[in-house]
Amino acid sequence: MEYPEPIRELLPEGLAETPLPLFDAPPSQEEMFARLRLARSRRVGPVTYRRLIVEHGSATVALRALPEIAREAGIDDEVVAPEGAIRAEIRAAKKAGARMMALGMPGYPAPLDDLAGAPPILWAQGNGELLAHPAVAVVGTRNASSLALRMARALGRDLAEAGVTVVSGLARGVDAAAHQTALPRTVAVHAGGLDRPYPPENASLAARIATEGCALSERPFGLSPQARDFPRRNRIVSGLAQVVVVVEAAARSGSMITARDALDQGREVMAVPGHPMDGRASGCNLLLRDGASLARGADDVLAVLETLRSDRPEPEPAAAPPSTQDGPRPASRGDDDLRERVLSLLSPIPVAEDQVCRDAGASTAALSPLLSELELEGLIARRPGGGLVRIV
Repeated sequence: MEYPEPIRELLPEGLAETPLPLFDAPPSQEEMFARLRLARSRRVGPVTYRRLIVEHGSATVALRALPEIAREAGIDDEVVAPEGAIRAEIRAAKKAGARMMALGMPGYPAPLDDLAGAPPILWAQGNGELLAHPAVAVVGTRNASSLALRMARALGRDLAEAGVTVVSGLARGVDAAAHQTALPRTVAVHAGGLDRPYPPENASLAARIATEGCALSERPFGLSPQARDFPRRNRIVSGLAQVVVVVEAAARSGSMITARDALDQGREVMAVPGHPMDGRASGCNLLLRDGASLARGADDVLAVLETLRSDRPEPEPAAAPPSTQDGPRPASRGDDDLRERVLSLLSPIPVAEDQVCRDAGASTAALSPLLSELELEGLIARRPGGGLVRIV
């Protein structure tokens, strides 16, 4: 297959010679094109994407199988992303000087690798080496108090000077203040495409970060962020960091969603205390009440980072990737009894997948294709942290 805008040009140096973990040979341009296309296909979320590649051995084969999987799930409309849309996305990325980071490939941010909802594809601009350094996420309210802005600026400046990458979501208020003083050692995670910074008043800051720091997005170019995109962005902000610091946040706010994501992902959460009469600080005070570490400044955060570094166990040898050729075949998607058993076990309250396997009396290999089918049908979904829920 010929590609007028070769996707290989958007990838890190030397990638063509590096085998993918799930493949026996280096990835072809066709396979890289298929990975992007699979990630953009309807009803294929991050978990389903990973499952389809593991089950079928490559994105190229998974794409060919996807229409039949959808039909078996009772979905008659087109689910595979149009090839023309993928070509347009590649052209836009090339024009913007962005490069593609694909899950499971060199250059992809290591902290995101093991997350259940890790984005399959990230577009990046700027200094990608920042993603390999220790990172702290600094988040907080958009309607920040003067004290909160001062704290965010101090944290951004002092952490960057200590060699720590400062991650945030480019929102007005606390996010913007931390980005500004951390430059160039800062990573901004966009909710929409990299060419659609939000809010508009942060466009100049976004441009500086894309040049001097690092800008990331899992969304296609040209896509303006919608309400649902901000929680998606938040899980990447927390996932990139070892520590998440909440500077100022109401009890019901996007920053508290980021804090919950961080806890689900096994990250350390810290909070700056606030006056009990100020509603903007209610979320931080709740976090502290529930066991979050106190953040009075960068020294407190650096001490927690040092503790995490000293507590980190020695890495174990990586397990061999699952074989796509040998071993027992997964259970048939026509196993109606197992399907009904799984649906009966699920509710709007998240349940871990391994718990569902035990309760259903099924192996992971047998359950994996069925869960993919149910997700494509929209009957179940996966919440931050990997918990499965039934869509009522």
